[in-house]
Amino acid sequence: MNGQRSELNGSTVGVDDLRTLALINYGHFTSMQVRDGCVRGLDLHLQRLDRSTRELFGHPLDVDATRAYMRRMVSDMGGPLSLRINVFARGLDRDRLTVPAQPDVLVTVAAARTIASIPLRVRSVRYERESPHIKHVGTFGLFQQRRLAQAAGYDDALFVDATGAISEGSIWNVGFFDGERMIWPNAPALDGTAMQLLKAGLSERGEPTLTRRIEINELASLRSAVFTNSSCAVCPIERIDGIDLVVDSSLLEMLEGCMQQAPLQKI
Repeated sequence: MNGQRSELNGSTVGVDDLRTLALINYGHFTSMQVRDGCVRGLDLHLQRLDRSTRELFGHPLDVDATRAYMRRMVSDMGGPLSLRINVFARGLDRDRLTVPAQPDVLVTVAAARTIASIPLRVRSVRYERESPHIKHVGTFGLFQQRRLAQAAGYDDALFVDATGAISEGSIWNVGFFDGERMIWPNAPALDGTAMQLLKAGLSERGEPTLTRRIEINELASLRSAVFTNSSCAVCPIERIDGIDLVVDSSLLEMLEGCMQQAPLQKI
């Protein structure tokens, strides 16, 4: 398909409908890859959307209606697609933010966006997202840090908190391999859907994993690292700052297999 299509609450969207979304930077979203009307981890995406809507707007998300909006958007489109759900509230009272607000759901669909799994070079930066457990629309800092990293000759930025603990990447989660097991950071970060599916796949295979504090100064003791998000389930990281890491094809193949174990769920 060419371009993209959007609908608001299941109907054609106009410029005035998007005024709140454009002018008030308050809301959340999720993005997913659609194949033949199905999504891996669809239940995880919908659960997170509902949790975040309750937290930000004091109102539940109508999950069944949201799913119907999504189904409507992809029903007449063939091929791989990228689908994004933005949740905001046109009725939000900026002076009384504790008053529950009816959520609005913007569904946007476009040709699938994928990231080539070319080994990445990233640099660490002291940065912490606000409310990191929410995939919120406050993305200025993420793209700024990514841009600064690219200007310095890297591909992306890896975030480290004030205590020196690694948390996440700009728009991705990070996992490490010490030669025996996958290790995931426990610093506050978004519990990304792709990462959750990888963890579940590793568990099903009986592969050893560990979630713990990972300090930036222990990178030299870790063998490999991977980037994961909805656009690229597994991408190797070959260097962090000045430390070279092993791009392990067998590890990447195993993790790809873990992702493929996740069932495709019909929208």
